Amino acid sequence: MQIPREVLLGAQSAASSIPVCDHYCGVELRMRKSLALQAAMSEEFGACPFDVTLDCEDGAPIGGENDHAQMVADLARDHLAKAAADPSRCRPRVAVRVHPVDHPAFEQDVATIVGSAAEALCHVMIPKLESLSALDRAVQLIDRMASRSARQTPLPLHVLIESPAAVHLAFAIAAHHRVQSLSFGLMDFVSAHGGAIPATAMELDQGRGDDELNQFNHPLVMRAKLEISAACHANSKVPSHCVVTEFTDAAKLRAAARRANRELGFTRMWSIHPAQIRPILEAFAPEPVEIDRATRILVAAQRADWAPISDRGVLQDRASFRYFWQVLERAQQTGTVLPDEARGFFAPR
Repeated sequence: MQIPREVLLGAQSAASSIPVCDHYCGVELRMRKSLALQAAMSEEFGACPFDVTLDCEDGAPIGGENDHAQMVADLARDHLAKAAADPSRCRPRVAVRVHPVDHPAFEQDVATIVGSAAEALCHVMIPKLESLSALDRAVQLIDRMASRSARQTPLPLHVLIESPAAVHLAFAIAAHHRVQSLSFGLMDFVSAHGGAIPATAMELDQGRGDDELNQFNHPLVMRAKLEISAACHANSKVPSHCVVTEFTDAAKLRAAARRANRELGFTRMWSIHPAQIRPILEAFAPEPVEIDRATRILVAAQRADWAPISDRGVLQDRASFRYFWQVLERAQQTGTVLPDEARGFFAPR
């Protein structure tokens, strides 16, 4: 009997291809702790539940960029080697954010990290990209350096949209065949407006009232978020929501993540503190009632050989089957326990 992945063409969307949480760290101690946490949670979840992105742009001290890049390369290789030595461990997902393409350290970052550790990376994040020519330059250098390592497949690129000019190019950047995801750089985006956007737009509402302009109601910030989300969905890429700097308030973070997902269409979100990872996973997970409904409909559809069915008086066909399959994929991706009837859809064949 065919499972949804085999029959629902197009259901395996980009939005379900990578974890919903991307955790950033720039200091070696925090990198090591984050990699250890990823290994522990991968064992708990049975799959890698979040990416760890090792940051060279904000993490490297001025003048110490080369040493920092070498440390990042060593950590990525060592983390993969430890996982490979234990057959019970999932393959880790480790990425790197390099310096911007026009920064003096960009080529050095790529040569050091991609040139020696490309096989250990799940993607490279390119910050502050503002032209397609810069993107092409990055692709050429990354591919040339990756050829020096043991990597057999092209290295996916993620792009950080951080200025009005970059927002204008979001659709063109998302259309690039090597780009897997676009992220929104909220704080740099606000700063790029030269004071025309208030600092409160970098924050969540802090109880100052509904008239306070924050990152979920400032028109220019919301326009940028919607442009990025729309560009990604138009090109089957992954839109990744910006940071929430109020990392001590799990409830506010969870609410923000849920809004980013349910209202704005983001299928991934940044974490800047380990305490943010689980609330993001929880916020992006489907509700239990959604999972139960998706399971019921897909089980009935499978029994009907994927012909249209009636579920409690409502017509369901291939279009809705695809949607409900994506609900179950997202549930599995966020570590949600699936009903027994749904687990068979994900069993190895």
